[in-house]
Amino acid sequence: MPGRIVILNGAPRSGKSTLARAIQADTEGHWINWGVDAFNGTLPPALVPGIGLRPGGERPDLEAAVQRLYASYFAMLAALAGQGFDVVADLGMHADYAAPFDPFVVMQQCLAGLPVLLVGVECDLATIMARRRLDTDGRHVSGPDVPPPLHRWQAMHEGRHYDLRLDMGHLTAAAGAALVGQALIAMPGR
Repeated sequence: MPGRIVILNGAPRSGKSTLARAIQADTEGHWINWGVDAFNGTLPPALVPGIGLRPGGERPDLEAAVQRLYASYFAMLAALAGQGFDVVADLGMHADYAAPFDPFVVMQQCLAGLPVLLVGVECDLATIMARRRLDTDGRHVSGPDVPPPLHRWQAMHEGRHYDLRLDMGHLTAAAGAALVGQALIAMPGR
């Protein structure tokens, strides 16, 4: 029997990674945490930001590679699930590229026939900015104004269908993981 796949889709600092760790720790199964940060850590400098490319078409030079990276990423998810492992993946998928591209289409093609729970991870901008201000890695602008890319990230859920939506600005990671666990139990075929 294939493993289950939980896709957590949301903006940076919306709580996806913390939720993924809680799912891994608190949900029955053998969960592999294979998210965008782990994947980006495998990329050579020439492909960074790669799959984590932010919305707005700011790096059209990388977009062709991003399409191939998504296909490779989802193929790996499918391989892990095909071997019976449960996989939680935290991503920031959007369709705001310089050229038309929607990673959701690639995801659906690569993961067809596998048990996938698609979770929209939402969080208000004030909470995201507060979390950014706590970052010590220097990668995030943390001034008083919300950077334009964050407004574009907030639009990523528009018109998307999710099996479950979680507001991780208000839920604890444990509460979110419990809701994911309930949704997994209710999945067809389980």
